[in-house]
Amino acid sequence: MQNRLTILFADPQAEWHRQAAAMLESHGCRTVQARTGREALSQIEAGDIHVAVLDQNMPQLSGLQVVKLTRDFKTPPPAILVSKDLTNHFMQEALGMKVFSVLAKPCEANLLLATVARVVQRYYQGRWPV
Repeated sequence: MQNRLTILFADPQAEWHRQAAAMLESHGCRTVQARTGREALSQIEAGDIHVAVLDQNMPQLSGLQVVKLTRDFKTPPPAILVSKDLTNHFMQEALGMKVFSVLAKPCEANLLLATVARVVQRYYQGRWPV
């Protein structure tokens, strides 16, 4: 499993994770799920997460709060935030915190795949993490 790109999907909706996981796993990725912000933070802290896809509106901690709390980690994973409510204030705050990308929810599968591919290119020089 260590040679597979591991993507965390932190979203209270299990159906969204199932759909995204099916698409990404067919491309060789491994996916894990968190239903709350605290679960997401624990998964990231445990390591082995290469990309974190975080819903902004999770119970306990929002996607932005998770990003904030991981800033002090030795190697926090690049974060992609998804939200139904893309206000200017939210976008400015997310981009100011160096979030890799912000996507509107529901997110089309091809857009999510392209965004993950950009993360791999930028952070992992186009290679799956090993």
